[in-house]
Amino acid sequence: MRSIWQDIPMPSFPPLAGDTRTDVLIIGGGIAGLLTAHYLKESGVRCLLVEKGRICGGVTQNTTAKINVQQGLVYHKLLKRYGEETAVGFYAANTAALEEYAKLAETFPCDFERKTNYVYSLKNTDLIEKELSALDRIGAPGDFEESLLLPLPTVGAVKTENQAQFHPLKFLSALASPLPILENTAVLAMENGAAVTSHGRIYADRIVVATHFPFINKHGLYFLKLYQHRSYVLALQNAPDYHGMYIDEARCGLSFRNAQGELLLGGGGMRPGKKGKGWEVLRAFASKHYPEAEETHAWATQDCMSLDGMPYIGLYGSSTPALYVATGFNKWGMTGAMAAALLLRDLLLDKDNPYTALFSPARSLSHPQLALNSMEAAADLLTPGRRRCPHMGCALHWNAEEQTWDCPCHGSRFTADGKVLDNPANGDMTPGWSDPTK
Repeated sequence: MRSIWQDIPMPSFPPLAGDTRTDVLIIGGGIAGLLTAHYLKESGVRCLLVEKGRICGGVTQNTTAKINVQQGLVYHKLLKRYGEETAVGFYAANTAALEEYAKLAETFPCDFERKTNYVYSLKNTDLIEKELSALDRIGAPGDFEESLLLPLPTVGAVKTENQAQFHPLKFLSALASPLPILENTAVLAMENGAAVTSHGRIYADRIVVATHFPFINKHGLYFLKLYQHRSYVLALQNAPDYHGMYIDEARCGLSFRNAQGELLLGGGGMRPGKKGKGWEVLRAFASKHYPEAEETHAWATQDCMSLDGMPYIGLYGSSTPALYVATGFNKWGMTGAMAAALLLRDLLLDKDNPYTALFSPARSLSHPQLALNSMEAAADLLTPGRRRCPHMGCALHWNAEEQTWDCPCHGSRFTADGKVLDNPANGDMTPGWSDPTK
């Protein structure tokens, strides 16, 4: 299972060789960590990034690489829940992230293209109208598009021009090359201001956790504030070029974009450890609508979903003044990672940033999703079964299509023989569950 991006060779870096010290340690070599390291190095900060495997070897290499400010039908929800200031701020932060990619693409060639984005609905024009009204209220551009090129019975879409798509690994291969990076260096624990790794300790004044799902349980309550959602993608030759980016407003709908002369068809979403159709629904759609198409790649990814549709970026917890986090990008990891890197740079330089409160991980937990996350976790903690997740002890479920053991509580995934694939589990599966705090 390889994505269409993985033909690009990535630079390699050595592992840690004994204890060392840095001013800022960044844990996690995906796009959020790499961008943060880039901006800190550019600002003259002595920093170091560590990755347990190879950089971009996880979620980042499996993105569909869309850079959008219109992240589903989000703005009417933000207006209703938080008010105009929050909605305007979220739009501004994502717009700044998009424009920053446009600047960097001039230095790091990455097939950056401006594209029109469409968020469509199959049945609910009311939601489309609410979103357009919200965009008008916050002064953001957006138009109603009645007729789309897609072979779907859509009832309309929010059309947003001048969004973007790119080749993520072309971009990150060039951006990462000059950075201070250690690969194959797993952080096993945090002790007294130091990261304990498989090759020694790294002492740092400040630490950023950019590991997709935060792995430190005793701060921040991320095991309650987040859940993960899995999505599937096919790359198809001899399929139409739709000249834009398309996504269903429904979370489990289909997405479309073209890259390298192929159509990227996404969807089949589900929570890890739950029943779903995965690639099956995509292959059925392709067979019906693109009978001449040839499948060249098939891959899957998963995303951390926050309680309110906005990322958590800032201090890891209320009692961790030197520990920071970036997570919960809600399927918009490209835009979210850039917003995170720009905010973390300012926080680590002790500069004011207009989005500090907006993305603060300490914002209100009052949301119905929190109760749902808690009930899901409690149910699976009580489910009998010999195979348990080392993260917090939930029963693992077998994923026959991908041949993996998946955790329905928090989304950790393991190979058939127990090797960890996706966090927050910070180690391999064991035959029986032992105390994960030890």
